[in-house]
Amino acid sequence: MKIDVLTLFPEMFDGVFGSSILKKAAEKGAVDYNVVNFREFADNKHKTVDDYPYGGGAGMVLKPQPIFDAVQALSEGASVRPRVILLCPQGERHSQRKAEELAEEEHLIFICGHYEGYDERIREHLVTDELSIGDFILTGGELGAMVVIDSVVRLLPEVLGNEESHRKDSFSTGLLEHPHYTRPADFRGHKVPDVLISGNHKLIEEWRTKESLRRTWNRRPDLFEAIELEPVQRKWLEEIKKEGR
Repeated sequence: MKIDVLTLFPEMFDGVFGSSILKKAAEKGAVDYNVVNFREFADNKHKTVDDYPYGGGAGMVLKPQPIFDAVQALSEGASVRPRVILLCPQGERHSQRKAEELAEEEHLIFICGHYEGYDERIREHLVTDELSIGDFILTGGELGAMVVIDSVVRLLPEVLGNEESHRKDSFSTGLLEHPHYTRPADFRGHKVPDVLISGNHKLIEEWRTKESLRRTWNRRPDLFEAIELEPVQRKWLEEIKKEGR
């Protein structure tokens, strides 16, 4: 996968792309990052990328020309049309499903804005997706882009050490993930559930499914509106509801 990021602050990405899983993904050849300062594409002497909004109002608006020209330059020679993603609080709420969708693409271009907003023609005639990471306002789109990129890159083949890891993550199955435990089995009097050290894999999987259902019901019951449970899962969920916790 090729990932281009258009930003006025490219240095913000140095630590993120040079650390942890995102760094390993690049070293394995699964992804190629390219961070571009779109100010370099401004066609005026002072490299200005923003201007006052028509009609008046507070703040400055990003001009279309530098961003259009930057995307055009990054798209030249591409075998497939890239997905052009605008980070914006008005966009679609990012989700695991969206991350899985984007992980199938060959080329992603992220646009990180600043100031009051974007010229509307960028939305209308350039981008393919608008994404938000939550109902709050950030100084710019950089942090949002980092979040989305991390969620996508970890899904690429051979990036994670265990291919099963992301398939059982919270939200990948539609449910929140079950609790995890590791050694020691008894830590300061707090013991690991007996089933997990029983060696009975059938009972362990059953326990994990039940706990996933329990955690989802207690913390995010709204998630059940979007998933279809198997008959045995529905039975277990009813039992959990009767327990009251």
